Amino acid sequence: MSSLAVPFYQRRHKHFDQSYRNIQTRYVLEEYAARKAASRQAAYYESSGLGKTTCRLCARRARTLAHETMQESRKRTHEQKSHASEEKRIRFASELSALEKEIHTARHRAREQLDRLAIQRMVEENMAMERHAVEERISRAPEILVRLRSHTVWEKMSVSLCFTVQGFPTPVVQWYKNEELITPASDPAKYRVESKYGVHVLHINRADFDDSATYSAVATNVHGQASTNCAVIVRRFREGEEPHPAGIMPFHLPLSYDVCFTHFDVQFLEKFGVTFATEGETLTLKCSVLVTPELKRLRPRAEWYRDDVLIKDSKWTKLYFGEGQAALSFTHLNKDDEGLYTLRMITKGGVNECSAYLFVRDADALIAGAPGAPMDVKCHDANRDYVIVTWKPPNTTSQSPVIGYFVDKCEVGLENWVQCNDAPVKICKYPVTGLYEGRSYIFRVRAVNNAGISRPSRVSEPVAALDPVDLERTQTIHVDEGRKIVISKDDLEGDIQIPGPPTNVHASEISKTYVVLSWDPPVPRGREPLTYFIEKSMVGSGSWQRVNAQVAVKSPRYAVFDLAEGKSYVFRVLSANKHGISDPSEITEPIQPQDTVVVPSAPGRVVATRNTKTSVVVQWDKPKHEEDLYGYYIDYSVVGSNHWEPSNHKPIKYNRFVVHGLETGEQYIFRVKAVNAVGFSENSQESEAIKVQAALRRSVSHMACPSYPHGITLLNCDGHSMTLGWKAPKYSGGSPILGYYMDKREANHQNWHEVNSSLITRTIYTALPQCILECNKPKNWAGDTINQ
Repeated sequence: MSSLAVPFYQRRHKHFDQSYRNIQTRYVLEEYAARKAASRQAAYYESSGLGKTTCRLCARRARTLAHETMQESRKRTHEQKSHASEEKRIRFASELSALEKEIHTARHRAREQLDRLAIQRMVEENMAMERHAVEERISRAPEILVRLRSHTVWEKMSVSLCFTVQGFPTPVVQWYKNEELITPASDPAKYRVESKYGVHVLHINRADFDDSATYSAVATNVHGQASTNCAVIVRRFREGEEPHPAGIMPFHLPLSYDVCFTHFDVQFLEKFGVTFATEGETLTLKCSVLVTPELKRLRPRAEWYRDDVLIKDSKWTKLYFGEGQAALSFTHLNKDDEGLYTLRMITKGGVNECSAYLFVRDADALIAGAPGAPMDVKCHDANRDYVIVTWKPPNTTSQSPVIGYFVDKCEVGLENWVQCNDAPVKICKYPVTGLYEGRSYIFRVRAVNNAGISRPSRVSEPVAALDPVDLERTQTIHVDEGRKIVISKDDLEGDIQIPGPPTNVHASEISKTYVVLSWDPPVPRGREPLTYFIEKSMVGSGSWQRVNAQVAVKSPRYAVFDLAEGKSYVFRVLSANKHGISDPSEITEPIQPQDTVVVPSAPGRVVATRNTKTSVVVQWDKPKHEEDLYGYYIDYSVVGSNHWEPSNHKPIKYNRFVVHGLETGEQYIFRVKAVNAVGFSENSQESEAIKVQAALRRSVSHMACPSYPHGITLLNCDGHSMTLGWKAPKYSGGSPILGYYMDKREANHQNWHEVNSSLITRTIYTALPQCILECNKPKNWAGDTINQ
């Protein structure tokens, strides 16, 4: 048996090697093979007869020769094995080297491909971000530059209605005929629509009598919509026929104008009254108006006011005036809409108005016991990456006190709301940082108490993250032929490499939880965009710590949080551009975080007086410390119930309020609390109990002076005298008008003199020439009125 023989189950493995055996095993096998070879050789000698004739010496030599032969054979076999092993090692090493080279090449190619994909992805993300920023910067609602124009044509003629609109994203335009959508595909021979470079055209081919109608175009994008309309009248050649069907000119065509320089007599036939509503509802305040004379193209101007602030058409309010009715509609009520509403009809003869209060209660909370939603969310001091958000707190008469607020932000056009503060902020003001320059944001606020989180407030008006100073750094020069040149101060300052340090670093707002730092940019600032780094140091520590190490600040103001209570700090600011960082600014004065606004003191004595059978007038003394007051909340309670209900749901600024919605005959008590950005004051002392019933009529001693006469008109002038007429005052003061006194003055003098010494009982009088009337002063038992 050969020493190289292998088991059958290993013969198919070409890589098999006996080197796995240990040294002792190999030695035993070799000895066994040598002995077997010697025995074979001895057997050969014996079989050949040599063993019988040779001597011991020859046998020894034979054995020596055989041993040497065996040693040489073993050596030769070992050399062959070594040579084979060396070849195998060299082949394995070369194959391993080639494999490593292939792996290295594949890894290098994979890394290059991954780097290429990462760079491509980064470029795409940057391009998408820049594109989004540019789109947000130029985004705007549709605005019609050239409106539709009415046309009158003959039958079988073609008509082209065109208008121009601008907006971004590009508005989608739809055409309507008598408020019905026009689809050119349904009648391609009749209608054809063109849109090019913001000019939109509707072609009406071979117009017939049925094409007489009101046509309107509505342009819409994600930011809003705009519309324009016109009338098309198609005439017939044959005489005696109606040139256009009756009733194709609806009232909403732009044919009437609101004017206030014409004499009108305005009477309110039906007025709106005190209204109670709930958040989330829709509501319309209506008032029927009789205008004399009734002119198709002229009418008085109708204006709506809330707490003496003019109301305009918006997302939340819609105004309407026509067909003898003035209306104000609310699409989604919030507590922001609560207040005293006034409709004023303005003409040359004066102003007619009516007023009533609108109460808006809190909607049901999402969590039982949660507070009502905050209100009046506004943005202040907006800049490139920073804005201050303020709001007013809800009345928590029936809930546990508010312990803080969460502020949320959202980019305009998106629905992704992001919470700005991790922990509830305790005051009604919060500086929001981390905005992206050039983008527009809206904000909302949620209140928190021990029971849970309130509903979100109404969103704020959109605010753009832009630096208002950038507009001041450009100057526009108008030249001939309508051309203009825009010059930037950055171009005039020359090539500035490393900017100078900021100046005028100071604390613009100090709170218990944060400090808002403000500063002026370096002058000159150079052409490159500036960023700022803020550093703080606790007084006495001698070390400086960078506040915004992760994110550079682009705005010249920054809110510093995480300040230790009761410790004083100093701050400094550094400006930087792509060329380097400036030296630090001058160090501020020591600043200690603390609330500069304190909780207001409680209002003084509360007095309730009768008004109507369902309302009571409540008055109170203002608190001693009324700085930065948002207003007052009034609560009422039935005597003996010890259950308080809020009267108003939005703070009022004056110290007199009419509480409506009370039960006739019940006895009530009232209390008042003041509110500012920090919180609520203590409740005032309760008022004396009062029974709700209508107030008594005023006696003669309480009659008031009448209002002034109006509508003074020159009736006749013959060169020797002037006959004048006027209208009686609208308010008599509670007693009949007894008569009038008339004053006059010369045209070039300012001193007035009485014309009549005795009362004029009629509303007509003949006066001397060369005099000008100041007024007619009506008189009743209460006395003279003031001059007109």
